[in-house]
Amino acid sequence: MLAVGWLLAGCGVQAASDAPVTSTPAPSTTAAGLATLQPCGLLSPSDRSTAGLTSAGKDKTIGTARACDWTETGAFGLTVTLDDTAALTDLDTQGGKRGTVGRHEAVTVSSTGGCAVLLAAGERASAQVDVTNATFSDSRAACRKATTVAQLIEPKLP
Repeated sequence: MLAVGWLLAGCGVQAASDAPVTSTPAPSTTAAGLATLQPCGLLSPSDRSTAGLTSAGKDKTIGTARACDWTETGAFGLTVTLDDTAALTDLDTQGGKRGTVGRHEAVTVSSTGGCAVLLAAGERASAQVDVTNATFSDSRAACRKATTVAQLIEPKLP
């Protein structure tokens, strides 16, 4: 898994009277926002069709993180994990390719026949999309599918 930490800081604002006014950073709703999401609910029927999924996923837990697992027999497996406690920076992303998906920092990590796209979802939270091909080959295809799913869920993340 990967996690990305975001640094939120308030900034000073100068009022017309030249008296300094300090703004207070908005409270972080990221963890609360992620906690309200259900991993299996992140992909609508239309999204599932776009991702090549023919059925609804099954809820599961990976460590302390909530996840949803889809299996397309003979083709691939897909898992979406929401972790309320690990930022992207907390996760082992060594060798990963850094970038963004929508407005979220992301890291893509490929392996033999598999790929994970990890998304920052706030200061102490992350989302992860894992795809593994049934034949454990063609990492590029796995990364294309993982990226597609990451793009589908990204707008729903805090």
